[in-house]
Parts: sequence; C-alpha cells; structure tokens
Amino acid sequence: MARISPFKAIRPVRDKVHLVATRPYYSYTQNVLKAKLEDNPFTLLRIINPEFESEKQTSPNTPERFELVKEKYAEFMADGVLFQDSEAHLYIYRQSKGEHIFTGVIAGASIDEYESDLIRKHEATLTSREEMFTNYLDIVGYNAEPVLLAHPHHRGVELLLNQCTAVRAEYEFTTTDRIKHELWVVNAEQTTALQNAFLEIPVTYIADGHHRSASSARLKKKRKGNSHFSNEDYFLAFFIDEETLQILEFNRIIKTLNGLSTEEFLSQLSLSFDVLPLKEFQKPTHEHLMSMCLDGNWYSLNCHSNIVDENHPVRCLDAEILTQFVLTPILGINDLKTDENIEFMSGAEPIRKMEEKIASSKFRVAFVLYPVAMDEVKRVADNHMIMPPKSTWVEPKLRSGLTIYNINE
Repeated sequence: MARISPFKAIRPVRDKVHLVATRPYYSYTQNVLKAKLEDNPFTLLRIINPEFESEKQTSPNTPERFELVKEKYAEFMADGVLFQDSEAHLYIYRQSKGEHIFTGVIAGASIDEYESDLIRKHEATLTSREEMFTNYLDIVGYNAEPVLLAHPHHRGVELLLNQCTAVRAEYEFTTTDRIKHELWVVNAEQTTALQNAFLEIPVTYIADGHHRSASSARLKKKRKGNSHFSNEDYFLAFFIDEETLQILEFNRIIKTLNGLSTEEFLSQLSLSFDVLPLKEFQKPTHEHLMSMCLDGNWYSLNCHSNIVDENHPVRCLDAEILTQFVLTPILGINDLKTDENIEFMSGAEPIRKMEEKIASSKFRVAFVLYPVAMDEVKRVADNHMIMPPKSTWVEPKLRSGLTIYNINE
C-alpha cells in the first residue's frame, strides 16, 4: 500500500508565489544565481544562500550555515512572504510543459514504507551526501524540495485528480522557461478519498530524489528516543502516475580518446558494434542503437547481440553496455562519478550544444543513447539492483518552495 500523509504546508502568499518558487539552487550557474539573488528579494534562493550581501561568511554545509538558513526561513515568515496552513492538506500540483502535462499529489511519504521496500530504489547514494543533508534537515527543520515518486496507474486516483482540478487553482503562474505551474489545496473530504485510493497502490518507485529520501530516513533514526514529531515519520514527496512521467536519455561526452587515433578508436568499436557513418545527427530509434559524434562526424552504433544480456536487469541497459564495452576498456574511464574525463548532458538539451562542445576541441567524442523505459527502471528496482550513474533524466522537474514541509511538528 502507499500511505500518503496530509501536512500543514508552509507556502508563499498568492501574490508572491511566482517570485518565491525556484529551481533547485544547484541547477543555476554562478552568474545566473548571482543575478537572481540580486534582482529578487523574495526568491527561496535567498533562504538557501542566507549570507548574500553579508560580510559574515560561513563555510558551506556546516552547522553555522544551516543555522543561518533556519533564521532566514523565520525572517520570510515574519515578513509575510511565507505562511503556514492552519489545517493539514494534500496538495495537487500540475506542470504543463509544451505537450506534456504532469499532474500529481504532494504529500508525506512513509519512511516505514521506504525502509520496508514498498518505496523502491534504483540508485546508490553517497554516505557523505546523506550525512550532510541529514544534518541540514535536523538543524533547519524544513524541506522545500519533494522527492519524485512514480506509482502504477490507478483509475480511482485519476478520477479524483480530475475532480479536484475542476475548480480554479490556488496558484497559477508561468515561469520564464515557458512552463505553467498550478497548485490546488485539497479539501478534507477529497483528502480522505485520495488517501484511501492510494492504499490500493502496492508499491511506488523513486524517480528522482534518492539522497533526499535516504536522508529523511536517517534523520528519523538519528532522532529515535528523543522528543518525537509525527512529521518525522514521513518525507516530502510528489506522487505521479508512471504513465505520465517523462524519462529522457542521459548522454555522455568525453574529452580524450585515451591516446588512440580516430582510426584506432573506430577499429576497437567495431569489435562490439556495427559502426555506420551518418550524414547528420539521427536520434536513436530503439534500444541498443546509439549515435556517436566523433571529431564532428556522426556515426550510428548498433550493438552486436553477444554484448547484450537481456536476462540481466542492468547489463541489458545501453548505459551499462556503453560503460562495459567502450568507456572502461577503450577510453579508460573506471568511475563515472569521479572521472574528470567525462561529462553528462541530458536529453532535454539541444543536440547543437553537444556539437559545439566537440567543435571547441575540448571534447573528442559524445554518445547519444536511447531513453530508458519506466519498466526497465522498475525491473532494476524490483530486483534490488542499481542503475548505472546518470542513466535517466526524469521530468517533471519540480519548483522548490511551493509547499514547504515542517519536520518539527
């Protein structure tokens, strides 16, 4: 079952919601982040960067910095930029991006279900990042960025979402990236109906936010035995139908050919792939077919059947095949998380950016993959395995600060 918990969200006042809500701070380049901090006194980024325009500076990810973040939250509350709902609610969020419309429920997700594998994982987490974010949550007491949880299609949930969104949204605004955002506050009767419908959903899957969910679970263990807040039993999550989720490819771009000439590299590739030149970029049309840009020229790479293990949930994935037969043995890349010779580019980026990187001579070769299907992600998670790093770019990407979760209540 999927137990979802209503909560008393801290959220922006209506006339400032478009100013408060933001992409996660780490998604901005330094110059863009600086401009947003300078131009918008109401952005949530001001809370996350509490020392902006201050002579006092603390080290990143320290208790001292986190205390300042907590103080900035209090300042936004005192100034009337943020307020807290007096009653617990579920919240429905809709994001419209071109032809794609993503609608789901913002609620508390059960940490007990996370621990018992009813909320399933497909990504390994770094202990250092878990510890850092656990300390952040412990000191600050708030979480503004939901974990993205995908669930199997449920007709009852779909009907309830349609019913709840038939009225005008509490928030409705469009951001400069041409994405429309809407939020509904669900009433008590509909909240109960949604909770009951979700109880019929057997499992959910983390689509984005493995470190955030793991850190919330760590926090509950860390506080065990101390004064207990009921919100500690849940973490902030956005539940979305897996059929509406969009999974894009995560492409690889590499700086060198590991000492090989172009001809030598192509020769080694031909041992595992059918390598065919292309006149221009062509997006892969099926799994086990990749496109490669080498020194500005495009090729298709079709996997030989002997390198594809369809019986193994991970080894059959194109990202893993590329690692095992190209990146590691030919290009000498042994750790995709730490090797400085490789970078990643999501399928949301235009292909011309990849071509420009190759043309700059700072990169030699790039690989465009076919997107992973949700069924493949589920197969990995159901078998308690781990996807290769940077296997999926999942949308929607939620705005932080629309519904802030108060852990300490």
